[in-house]
Amino acid sequence: QVQMVESGGGLVQAGGSLRLSCADSGRTFTNYDMGWFRQAPGKEREFVAAIGRSGGLIYYADSVKGRFTISRDYARTTVYLQMNSLKPEDTAVYYCAPKRYSGSYYSDSEYDYWGQGTQVTVSS
Repeated sequence: QVQMVESGGGLVQAGGSLRLSCADSGRTFTNYDMGWFRQAPGKEREFVAAIGRSGGLIYYADSVKGRFTISRDYARTTVYLQMNSLKPEDTAVYYCAPKRYSGSYYSDSEYDYWGQGTQVTVSS
């Protein structure tokens, strides 16, 4: 089954940094835009960031602008999310997925082949 693999989560103190990775081991989605979403306990999954196929198109949620940076490697098999100045409200399971459909970058219904996610916990 095609699936993305997220890694890099962990426990960090407020103000700290983490770098998440999302691997496309099957090299299936190298020509797709990619997105990061997160889901906190009891909340809906929400958009975090998205990047175009070539890396020239980038979107961020207002809540992470200036703190998070999305990027992808030259071969387009891995997408990264550098998270700085982390806050307790950033605590969530973080997921990545390719954007399969033509709608809004901010809607998770436009993405498919979700991975298992990686837990990020920010302590105060």
